[in-house]
Amino acid sequence: MKQRILYLAKFYGVTVVIFIIAKLLFLCFNSDKEPLGVSDVWDVILHGISLDLSTALYLLSIPFLLTLASLWIHIPKIVYRIYNIIIAIILPLAFIADTCLYPFWQFKLDASCLTYLESPAEVLANVSGIYVLAILIIWILTTFITHLIYKKVALPPQKGTWQETILYIVCIPLFVIGIRGGLDESTTNIGQVYFSQRQFLNQAAINPVFSFFASLEKTQSDVPEYHFLASSECQDIVDRFYTTKSIQSDTLLRTKRPNVVIILLESCGGIFTRLEGDPNIMPRLNQLMDEGISFDSCYANSWRTDRGTVCTYSGYPSFPTTSVMKMPAKTHRMPGIAKSLAQAGYKTSYVYGGDINFTNMRSYLISTGFEQLTWKKDYDLQEQATAEWGVRDDITFRTVRQMIEKPAQEPFLIGYSTLSSHEPWDVPINHFQDETLNAFYYVDQCIGEMVDSLKQTPAWDNLLLILLPDHGVNYNDVGPHDRRRNHIPMLWIGGAIKEARHITTICNQTDLAATLLGQMGIPHDDFPYSRDIMSKNYISHFAIHTFNNGISMIDSTGHAVYDLNVNQMVVNESSDAKRLIHNGKAILQNASENLKNIN
Repeated sequence: MKQRILYLAKFYGVTVVIFIIAKLLFLCFNSDKEPLGVSDVWDVILHGISLDLSTALYLLSIPFLLTLASLWIHIPKIVYRIYNIIIAIILPLAFIADTCLYPFWQFKLDASCLTYLESPAEVLANVSGIYVLAILIIWILTTFITHLIYKKVALPPQKGTWQETILYIVCIPLFVIGIRGGLDESTTNIGQVYFSQRQFLNQAAINPVFSFFASLEKTQSDVPEYHFLASSECQDIVDRFYTTKSIQSDTLLRTKRPNVVIILLESCGGIFTRLEGDPNIMPRLNQLMDEGISFDSCYANSWRTDRGTVCTYSGYPSFPTTSVMKMPAKTHRMPGIAKSLAQAGYKTSYVYGGDINFTNMRSYLISTGFEQLTWKKDYDLQEQATAEWGVRDDITFRTVRQMIEKPAQEPFLIGYSTLSSHEPWDVPINHFQDETLNAFYYVDQCIGEMVDSLKQTPAWDNLLLILLPDHGVNYNDVGPHDRRRNHIPMLWIGGAIKEARHITTICNQTDLAATLLGQMGIPHDDFPYSRDIMSKNYISHFAIHTFNNGISMIDSTGHAVYDLNVNQMVVNESSDAKRLIHNGKAILQNASENLKNIN
């Protein structure tokens, strides 16, 4: 038994060491424009090790199963040797391709490289024959060396006992847990290694083998191609609707440089406020809507948190079947409110009580400008267990309040995502018998308590607090195609606003970026799908929403929904529904083409 365990441990250890060596070589060959210190190299290895460990377990799975089977049946040694040869071929190929392609792609190896195999002549035309020959020789040599290394790992003996068999079977769940990266909601993903505002360091920490195989199902096909209209017509429509300049914006703020806090309220649709529902569910938020600037006709772009987060902070559209947040190669090129404010001298940070690695959230936040991240692991074990999804909202609200009252630097931007108003609705109060309503009442009380506390401090005078949901939810008779589902509150409050107002202009949550930056006098040219609601050139008032393979449009004529699965309109509550859907298709097609071209 000892020899078998030793064989598996050596195979696993050798694989991890090879991954670390590959990282060092990647840094050596791609750091000519990125001066590195010893601490940078250490950080790359330290933050990338979790992905290396999980990937090594993937590669260990075959030897593990072979070893388990060898307890009862004879496994020829040639089977182990063949697997070693395959690994010795694949690993150097992945490392060399990753290292050589990175200067051209500026992102890690993924399955998109397979598309170039369709036209190898064009690929080879871009490099010299000597270069190709040199790479081929390096690959052969590194394959030979890698094979020798694995060959040194002594193979396990044959036959064993039933007690040993039970031990191996018991270890299978632990094996699976290690591969998926733990027991939290998030599974192993590229985003978990992101740690720096320097994208090169984040890229260097990514394991290229994992990146490649993970992207096999997330290649360009994950960005569906829409062919509703001619591309030129789509561009004309988008150019007409989306302007990237603010012209004589109506002034909402007393200062151009307030301290900004943006709170994404989990699932908090207008049906839980007086906008579309009972005002007693969230009384404090309704009260604040009269004290601040309330955008009463704002609509969510999507139905999921990962999508709504990108819509809010990058002003980028959502897609029916694609989560942009799960595409680190795309998101590290995207604009972000945090990135724009950081360039204007703001200190940026983000607070989330859940697992920030879920859906590649970490990589998105860091890539778009958030410098300091506070999440579940930064709280003690007792606090981490206060809710199913992580740290309860009253605790994280307190964290945000403390950061506002005692900032490390000013001006600052704090992003914050709540999580308690999400199934299973586990909150520490019992105001309503309905658990859903009870959860939103609880969040409402957290909002009210924080605002009341901040009003008593000097921090309130220069504060702009923005509250809006990430998306709406189905509840009772409000279903997925109901206009009310996507109607969300957007509220600006704080001492930085000039006066209380109700703005009834129809808009999207994607419009926050351009509107906020426009108010601050900061250019927003790099947000092509975000509109300054207060600008004089915002004249086409509409909102677009995407759901699972469908789109809906809202403007002054009404509401229309188009199902892409059946290619027909399923809701027609507009006097001009055909035009609405026509424009929605054009926006969706244009945005999809734009996403494909981000690299």
